[in-house]
Amino acid sequence: MILSRLLGAASLAALATAAAAQDGSLTILDYPGFEEPSFHPAYGEAHGEPTYSFFGDEEEAFQKLRAGFQADITHICAGSVTKWTESGLIEPWDTSRIDAWDTLDQNLTGQQVGGETEEVYFIPTDFGSTAIAYNPDEVAEEDVASLEVFKNPKYAGRMALPDNVDDAYALAYLATGTTDWTEAGEAEFEAASNWLREVHPNLRTYWTDPAELSQLMATGEVLVSWAWNETYPTMVEEGRPIGFQRETAEGSSLWLCGYVNMKDAPGDEDLAYDYINAMLAPEAAMPLLEAGFGSANAAALGEIDEATLTASGLEKIEVPVLAQLPISNALREQHAETFEMIKSGF
Repeated sequence: MILSRLLGAASLAALATAAAAQDGSLTILDYPGFEEPSFHPAYGEAHGEPTYSFFGDEEEAFQKLRAGFQADITHICAGSVTKWTESGLIEPWDTSRIDAWDTLDQNLTGQQVGGETEEVYFIPTDFGSTAIAYNPDEVAEEDVASLEVFKNPKYAGRMALPDNVDDAYALAYLATGTTDWTEAGEAEFEAASNWLREVHPNLRTYWTDPAELSQLMATGEVLVSWAWNETYPTMVEEGRPIGFQRETAEGSSLWLCGYVNMKDAPGDEDLAYDYINAMLAPEAAMPLLEAGFGSANAAALGEIDEATLTASGLEKIEVPVLAQLPISNALREQHAETFEMIKSGF
């Protein structure tokens, strides 16, 4: 979920992919930042670093692959899994070759980690929490005990939501009593949409990346926001006033990302499994956490003390958690279309 400019021209990326295919190495289509070697140390030690091509958002990655770009694995988030599965671009993983398969966090995988099929098309590797970030110098703790704070006229014009359809609807479903969006019907969708419409006039902006949100909160333009957990330690490190409320009465959310296995991939498939196993290994858990990401390997994350998890906004909580698991492509498209209308004032 790191947003950045696309790195490298398409022609150079294509040449890199061709070279990778020839030497049998691994080509990964990824978010910028995930090339960090400490996120997959065992892979680098065994094979050297893979070849990366980067994208700014998943739709860009999807269209790039549809246009003929070749990669071996691609990093996407769970909400997109059904769309990618139905596209024919990806093929199932062999879970017997995933070392941490039996210790993946079941709260993140759900019953059908690959979407609406029995085959597994998506291996979760990294996740984060989404909750209320607020300025404790100006916002009373009791005011953020409920998601209804986004309707509080006291903070009108000084609140923000992410410009991200999955995060926005996760918030709205929670606020209207739905804790599992895979079970949402038309009534639940309408309730969530109406909640977002009601909140829209109170917002200062929709933020696009954590750096923007940190700046808005540091200047005092925004006092309350629905935010990814990485905002919290970043602002603590900067000495800025920040609170992170994950235990509202209605609950909070978890986003989840991982890798899909590209069909007719040019590289060595053994390396794809080596890479996934390296990213889910215990030694990768702390470097991921320091960057704001939790490891989807519950056993690996369990080796990290609770104080460190709390400092990163990923501690265990006792309220409902809406995991942003795969949903039908039809529902996600409905979310996306309605969210764009709401942002436009409709």
